[in-house]
Amino acid sequence: MMNFNIKHRAFLAGLLLFSMVGGGVATASELIAEVWKDPNCGCCNEWIEHLEEAGVQVHTFNTGNTDIREQLGIARQFGSCHTARIGGYAIEGHVPAADIKRLLEEKPKAVGLAVPGMPIGSPGMDGPVYGDRKDPYDVLLIHVDRSTSVYQAYR
Repeated sequence: MMNFNIKHRAFLAGLLLFSMVGGGVATASELIAEVWKDPNCGCCNEWIEHLEEAGVQVHTFNTGNTDIREQLGIARQFGSCHTARIGGYAIEGHVPAADIKRLLEEKPKAVGLAVPGMPIGSPGMDGPVYGDRKDPYDVLLIHVDRSTSVYQAYR
């Protein structure tokens, strides 16, 4: 009986300690993104820098993104120049880090987020070469049934 009591107390103490240190809630520094891109794409590298500046660790695969985009369930019409996987979600294109973090906090049942094309003014497409130009664009939430809704609009 005493052995059970000691094990039980140790288990409860562990639970208490676990809850005090955050209990499995991922912080930005614990986030890891896998990014597939063309090795020669400058705007992809800029977007990766944007993620890193937001505290995301990035593992890059310079193998192109067509195959992985299809594997992750992103339809061609939502395509861009890079595809990422982070926290179990697919991220297509120049999605702002703030929207990715929001997705990971809200945890909707979804495939992921997409910014189709390469809109000027989005992260990675906002360098000095574009001046102050900012085109409007939408971040789309791709639902599990492959329908979409606007997750965040940038105007």
